[in-house]
Amino acid sequence: MREPEAIKAIEKHGIVLAYPITGRPELPSLWSLAYPRSEMRWDWSSEADPRVAEIWHLRERLARGSRVVYAKWFRNRATFFSREVFQSVLGLLEAEGDLFEGLPSEASTILQVLDENSPRSMKEVRAEAGLHGKLNEKRFQQGVKALWTRLLIVGAGEVDDGAFPSLAIGSTALLFEDLWRSRREPNPEGTKRLDDALKRSPALTRELARSRKAVASRGRISNKQERP
Repeated sequence: MREPEAIKAIEKHGIVLAYPITGRPELPSLWSLAYPRSEMRWDWSSEADPRVAEIWHLRERLARGSRVVYAKWFRNRATFFSREVFQSVLGLLEAEGDLFEGLPSEASTILQVLDENSPRSMKEVRAEAGLHGKLNEKRFQQGVKALWTRLLIVGAGEVDDGAFPSLAIGSTALLFEDLWRSRREPNPEGTKRLDDALKRSPALTRELARSRKAVASRGRISNKQERP
């Protein structure tokens, strides 16, 4: 599957994973859309199906661009959103409460680093947030997960800063400023495509409910200060 085809598929389905989940055929993925009759097997040895790596590289190229939005959102898995659906999800989350209220201190620190300059490699963010080293790994991962859940950060390709490429992450407000600023505006197309995606998959519906609950439990929108 080439990038233009992948982008069209993501725009059609609204939310698309990079790889399929066993027992969840209703969840579209780049793999299932590119190879609908082939079962995917996780194998990175020399004898592995080369298509697994091809999807991995396609994921990185798509994340590096701005035609679609990449986040480790659904169960902390690589997830792509169409721009319209991403805007709609942001609007739903903000309608629940303050997206910034109640974030773990680690998440707030990480976001501050990314608000100053994005995108950054995970290694850079760890260092600047003071969360490097094995002792801080759990705190760092918890902070990043909280930001993924609220879609306050997005993926932006990879950076070669060690033995293996590191995911580059960035502030949503900086990398998708137009979607961030318009998150409160009516979005009929995005709402329709999101509704269609949720109807196809109860698992997506539950994941969105978890994200909304994470925001709602920390304060209603009527009590929050306005943010740009």
